[in-house]
Amino acid sequence: QVHVVESGGGSVEAGGSLTLSCTVSGYDFNRYCMAWFRQVPGKGREGVAEIDAGGSTLYRDDVEGRFSISRDNAKSTVYLQMNSLKSEDSNTYSCAVGNSMFCRFHPSDFDYWGQGTQVTVSS
Repeated sequence: QVHVVESGGGSVEAGGSLTLSCTVSGYDFNRYCMAWFRQVPGKGREGVAEIDAGGSTLYRDDVEGRFSISRDNAKSTVYLQMNSLKSEDSNTYSCAVGNSMFCRFHPSDFDYWGQGTQVTVSS
């Protein structure tokens, strides 16, 4: 059984930083891409950052240069370092476990999802 557990959300002032973590168990973590998504009211999930099994990364335009995704295969954990946070970054961020080595921001590329962790940025 696959378990996906996120942590690290919280409240921070604009300009601050947070690091989200997502640990996966019961899955061959090393072989698959991972990503972070957030909710858009009325539109569903939107991809924020993605990392392939080989370590290549992809970011949505409005977080490029501020957010950084990384993975520690030994710990089956993916991280999202969030810097220079803005009020518009406030959202529930969910970790997604891919079903292939390479993936993009298509929800169908992912088989398992975490419950989400809340990020609130005050201006």
